[in-house]
Amino acid sequence: MPTRILPAVGDADAVRSLTTLLSQLPDAEPVAPVADSTQLIDTLARLAAESIDELPEVVVVHERIGPVPALELIREVALRFPAVGVILVTSDAGPGLFQAAMDYGARGLIALPLGYEELASRVQAVAQWSVGVRRHLGAGGDVFTGAGGTVVTVSGAKGGVGATFTAIQLALAAQASGRGTALVDMDLQTGDIASYLDVQFRRSVLDLAAITDISPRVLADAVFRHDSGVALLLAPGEGERGEDVTDRAARQIVSALRSRYEVVVVDCGAQLGGAGAAAVEMADTALLVTTPDVPAVRGAKRTVRMWDRLQIRKAEETTVLVNRYSRGTEIQPPLIQKITGTAVAATVVPSAFKELQSVVDAGRIHELDSRSTVKQALWGLAGELGLVKVPEGDRKSGRFRGGDRGSVSFRRRRDGGG
Repeated sequence: MPTRILPAVGDADAVRSLTTLLSQLPDAEPVAPVADSTQLIDTLARLAAESIDELPEVVVVHERIGPVPALELIREVALRFPAVGVILVTSDAGPGLFQAAMDYGARGLIALPLGYEELASRVQAVAQWSVGVRRHLGAGGDVFTGAGGTVVTVSGAKGGVGATFTAIQLALAAQASGRGTALVDMDLQTGDIASYLDVQFRRSVLDLAAITDISPRVLADAVFRHDSGVALLLAPGEGERGEDVTDRAARQIVSALRSRYEVVVVDCGAQLGGAGAAAVEMADTALLVTTPDVPAVRGAKRTVRMWDRLQIRKAEETTVLVNRYSRGTEIQPPLIQKITGTAVAATVVPSAFKELQSVVDAGRIHELDSRSTVKQALWGLAGELGLVKVPEGDRKSGRFRGGDRGSVSFRRRRDGGG
């Protein structure tokens, strides 16, 4: 059986050189090259969704691939598609980079300029390894497969605007609709999801921080299965230890969760650290929660500008959620959109703290009454963000489990509706 080899190279000259050599290898079947990291992950995800047997045995990643750096890309491929062997092509073949590449999940390293003998030897060895892994998969090995889930981060424009409450309700809505959901507390110093959901825990995100290869079993040991069905990965009980969760560790953790769950909701809190920044950068949707008051909106503007300066996320790639909204407030969603330069969620969350007080005080916000306008708004937001499976009848009527009755739509207000 020929070895399928997928080159991931951004430079046109390097593509020609690599594909020419690959086509000369015995029993090799080079497939159409991909030009960037996004295209590589999308291609592998599409093939994995059909069958693990459709995946190429070998992926060759050039050091100048982008926009995700080569080592980070190798880590993501290794976590999400463990039956694929990755080879790094680099001009730096020193022991430092070799060790780093192995730590990130590469199965081999080839120095530039490319040579036929070295390429042939390395591809053959990695292909044999890949075939062995697939044979193990056929025997029922416990490894990740599939295209990966949706990651949503929830950040606060400042403390106290309701980011944690929002994150929890989004996760509950996704799980209730039938999607396997994980909720991660990446507010590492002050995270309080455990208190909001009345759970006692021994393990936390910290238990995964020092692990370079997060297997499904290791991940399962670290999460706490809540009564609602949501898998919780909680912040450490000792806030000062949150510094041990680096941005690299956060990337590994989020990638591992994305590989196992359909929806991953990450509470990043209001203070930006390396771990939270990495999660926001990786997210499919980055939600920034604000309230319609001057301090919070200024905080939202500062956060958006900081993310842009640090090249974490552009303003237009961020969605602002307006919480504690009332029609009488002077600061309305269109003004917030203009000030921040972001998108603004069509759903806004009404100001109705009396509905929440009893469950917040009891630390059991998962028991919030379904008649609550706040819950209805946030579950409607989950539908807006595509986090829920909508039953066919509800899809035709534009509703999710009756959960959007209490939401207020900015678009409807803008068009003159109520």
